[in-house]
Amino acid sequence: MNLLPPSKHWRQPARLACALLLAVASLPITATAAKHGKKPVRAGTSQAALPGPDYGQRLDALQTADDIALRRNLDPVRVRETLAQARYVAAIAKAVTPPAAGVAKNWQLYRSRFVEPLRIRAGVAFWQTHRETLQRAEQETGVPVEIIVGVIGVETIYGQHMGNYRVIDALATLAFDFPASHPRATERSAYFKTELEQYLGWTLGSGRDPLALKGSYAGAMGLPQFMPSSWAKYAVDFDGDGAVDLVGSPADAIGSVANYLKAFNWQPGLPTHFPLSFDASRLDMVTLMAPDILPTFSVAGFQDKGVVLTGEALAHPGKLALIELQNGDAPASYVAGTDNFYAITRYNWSSYYALAVIDLGQAVAQAMRP
Repeated sequence: MNLLPPSKHWRQPARLACALLLAVASLPITATAAKHGKKPVRAGTSQAALPGPDYGQRLDALQTADDIALRRNLDPVRVRETLAQARYVAAIAKAVTPPAAGVAKNWQLYRSRFVEPLRIRAGVAFWQTHRETLQRAEQETGVPVEIIVGVIGVETIYGQHMGNYRVIDALATLAFDFPASHPRATERSAYFKTELEQYLGWTLGSGRDPLALKGSYAGAMGLPQFMPSSWAKYAVDFDGDGAVDLVGSPADAIGSVANYLKAFNWQPGLPTHFPLSFDASRLDMVTLMAPDILPTFSVAGFQDKGVVLTGEALAHPGKLALIELQNGDAPASYVAGTDNFYAITRYNWSSYYALAVIDLGQAVAQAMRP
């Protein structure tokens, strides 16, 4: 899921941990983290500047609680009491810390973690069990079954790994103690404060227990790993039982993934990407790479700058983006991404993630064939 606001500089993984994902080529961290012990206050250091665990004593946390209560029309005492029970988790802060310089991204290694026999078998079982629901989601939104299956498979292996961190701990840790070493720490801390507000407003306003829900180290929840703001905006009651449940209802998860991608302008029938090659004599890589993964070039514009397209790509009526996938010390891989490729990156700000979703969905679809 989309964990951070987009950045024009992001070609590497992002549900903010995308850079970390590529560095370690693994799934989002879901292991239970140990509680962080209280640190003594050093002379000349304000309590508000120290990492948790007691957010009930943090002036910045208390002010945020009061602001949330005012904006959401909640009892300020209850909001303070709830936030006071959040705990700093060092493993969460470590998970979003930028990887060491010099760690090479590797698409082939990254892909192998997602497009592999365990996930493919689980995807086949999920597709077979929920065939009618998946087909209904495709009919209503235009998002293909294999893309929906790919997303849920990459995110949680179809519900097998939905995360073991308390959501309140993840959001509080990243809202108030986002690692200062990160180059965009201020922006990301602000993002997580908005997610914390969404979460507290949603749980306290609906009678849910904000201390009970668990998710990823970034606070993403359920089979599709929706952040609180995405749950509020895009989650749907697809099983018609009167409640939205992305944890216990595969139907709601299926419908919500499809609804999310539709909201980000999924175009039915449009391929996600095309193969390409380069004409070295005309190649203008600097211009081609400048827009990042945003589709910007017409087919003719692509060709003018040294990209060679064939087959159905030549008749593509929309815009294209040059998608680069680094392979460690080996040559990078490239594809021509369409608006539908870009739509998948709105779920998670990463071209690596998007292609893993596409490839896993295709592998499951192939395994479904007799």
